[in-house]
Amino acid sequence: MGIELAWLHGLYVLFVLGIIFMMVMRRDTSLISIVGIALLGLVATGSVTTAIGGIFGSFIYAITELLPTILVICIIVAMSHVLTDTGVNETMIRPMTHLVRNATLAYWVIGIVMMVISWFFWPSPAVALVGAVMLPVALRAGLPAIGVAVAMNLFGHGIALSGDFVIQGAPTLTAKAAGIPVNDVISASIPLVIVMGVVTTITAFWYLRKDMKIGIVPAPGKDTSIPDTVFTSAKVPLRDGVRRSLALFVPILFALDVVAMFAFDLRGGDATALVGGTALLILIIATMLAHQKKGLEQVTTHLIQGFQFGFKVFGPVIPIAAFFYMGDSGFLKVFGEVLPSGSHGIVNDLGVALAQAIPISKEVAALTVSAVGVITGLDGSGFSGITLAGSLAQLFATALGAGAATLTALGQISAIWVGGGTIIPWALIPAAAICGVDPFELARRNLYPVAIGLLVTTIVAMFLL
Repeated sequence: MGIELAWLHGLYVLFVLGIIFMMVMRRDTSLISIVGIALLGLVATGSVTTAIGGIFGSFIYAITELLPTILVICIIVAMSHVLTDTGVNETMIRPMTHLVRNATLAYWVIGIVMMVISWFFWPSPAVALVGAVMLPVALRAGLPAIGVAVAMNLFGHGIALSGDFVIQGAPTLTAKAAGIPVNDVISASIPLVIVMGVVTTITAFWYLRKDMKIGIVPAPGKDTSIPDTVFTSAKVPLRDGVRRSLALFVPILFALDVVAMFAFDLRGGDATALVGGTALLILIIATMLAHQKKGLEQVTTHLIQGFQFGFKVFGPVIPIAAFFYMGDSGFLKVFGEVLPSGSHGIVNDLGVALAQAIPISKEVAALTVSAVGVITGLDGSGFSGITLAGSLAQLFATALGAGAATLTALGQISAIWVGGGTIIPWALIPAAAICGVDPFELARRNLYPVAIGLLVTTIVAMFLL
């Protein structure tokens, strides 16, 4: 049994390193994850049929664990389609444009609006919405298009997505990989998200203002042309009164959700279910009001759009999540009680061995988890690597004897800030396109602020461990 367990540990480490290497090379990791699951099952059970069946079983386990998260994102995106098509989204944030009086206010107002909308609607739909409404106003106020793109990126795909406090997609993934409650990850991430957000956005704004003063980034004139990608007209017009009522109704409902989360102590799955149910209710009401007799069919159409988006995003995540779930309780669920009696799971065993073989400090743990988060984010997804970050956090937390939640939150923040759409050019194309700027220029402008923010956040995490 000892030899068998050593083989399992060695295989697991080998495939983790292989996955990291493929992410650095910007290659897909699904095949490696699938082969890793099969070989782990083969070594543990000695049965080819069980190992092959375990691949499918691991996918079922991963989808079962992630299904609430996938569903709520699908429904949120479907609702966003309806609100965008009817012009309700635009009506909701139009009052914010009155606050934009100069370049400084434009940067911070656009960023905060993007962050709030991203918490409830997901950053991808929010990019088009905020860009469509706020970009023309920001240009007239003196903020260059590159500044608008930076603000939307850092506040939306950075702060909002790395914390994900409302929809809770990211913390659910990392928490399950680390084998700890979602609430623990969210609580631990709050100070880190604040530090990362404050340092990065202030640094980015300082660089932008400095470059504007010396002429590297020219300030837009009042006659600046608006990129063709910007749109402001609704595809399915509603009567003004109905549209304004919905624009008031939607934020009130979500605000009530937040109140209910605190009042009734709704966390994790319960909070996700509340947000998802509210989004589905808004989707139905808005669709029926907009399409009336064709509303029944359009509800289904919008749901299909949402599901297509959700499974497109999570399609690459499921295989790699399935592999890393095998490092914890998922292995027993898929292959049965095949581990030796003294084993506490592959990752926990490795953590204990690591603690005995190498003197692990909280500084080494924080730096390693942060670095791996950055590396896994290089594929431009952000989500594909956070299960690895959670699994590695569990490994180091076992070695240290504490700090699982903080390390998990740190890995989540590092992976999403890098890969979620702030410094990987192919991940931030939507924001660059809506603002009419070069995605590589946007990535270069975000690079130093994000790097400085990650360094400061990692140091803060060391003190929190």
